[in-house]
Amino acid sequence: MFFASDNWAGVHPKIAESLTSHASGYASAYGTSDQDKRIEEHFNSLFEREVSVFFVATGTAANSLALASVARPGGVTLCHYEAHVTADEGGAPEFLTGATRLLPVEGGHGKIDSGALAKALSGFDTPSVHHGQPMAVTVTQATEAGTVYKLNELDEIAALTKAKNLPLHMDGARFANALVALDATPAEMTWKRGIDILSFGGTKNGCWCAEAIVFMKPEMAKEMPYIRKRSAQLFSKTRFISAQLEAYLDNGLWLEMASHANTMADRLRAGLQSKNTARLAWDTQANEVFALLDKTSAERARTKGARFYDWSIPRENPYLVGEDETLVRLVTSFATTETEVNQFIDVV
Repeated sequence: MFFASDNWAGVHPKIAESLTSHASGYASAYGTSDQDKRIEEHFNSLFEREVSVFFVATGTAANSLALASVARPGGVTLCHYEAHVTADEGGAPEFLTGATRLLPVEGGHGKIDSGALAKALSGFDTPSVHHGQPMAVTVTQATEAGTVYKLNELDEIAALTKAKNLPLHMDGARFANALVALDATPAEMTWKRGIDILSFGGTKNGCWCAEAIVFMKPEMAKEMPYIRKRSAQLFSKTRFISAQLEAYLDNGLWLEMASHANTMADRLRAGLQSKNTARLAWDTQANEVFALLDKTSAERARTKGARFYDWSIPRENPYLVGEDETLVRLVTSFATTETEVNQFIDVV
């Protein structure tokens, strides 16, 4: 019963097969092979326009280098206070952007509140060398709270960034899960909503280590080749990242895996709601479930082999957790089975 993280899951067999099939032979290095170029072209089709794609190995690298591409002296990136860039990346965005800063913005259940963002941005209306200058806004889709921005919510945020002439970045570590939850296309959830740069995640959804930085306007990516090289993310054997993405995107495998993960999360949500020893902490739409378990049930589940993390109480709801309860995060993946879900529900 593995619900600690989708990072715990292995690699989909088709992606493993693709890696093996490219293990022999020769191909030009540093992203110049025919295969690399073919996958880059696939991204153009995927997003229904010409985009610039840069393969990297980790989501932290994708987020940090995306922000580095728009860095300014005294730069400030606005993000949700629970966003991965500010809570879980060990200062990498600040380090790799040349000591810019992150400014957390409030909002319920992992989503930036557009009113709070407008207020935060207005603080820069009078330029001040002491306060720095805004350089970007970043949103996470799906969020760290398992929720998903609706398309109109992205529109609201994009309107604010465009009014300030700021680029809008999307951390898409769970991009596929959000896409499936919204039943949208990649174009509909990105550039048609005003997203300028996307961190396109594959690792959490069945890849070995495959992430990409996607610029919706290629002219914005002029400095990225140098930024990526300087940051040690230009792999000599880039074809092994593109080999993963080749299988990942082929015949919609990536959406199939995300759909399965979301379905398992739906099953988990429904099962927990039926118990008197558990309740959902808030509604989620992707493959993360946040639940309140009574402490005895949580301990019993761990004793029976369940793996999951206790979670911090969100500051917008400090009285969420009862005295005999614990807040936990449960994450499903392409590898989660109905048997695991049913077993966990029974144990709880």
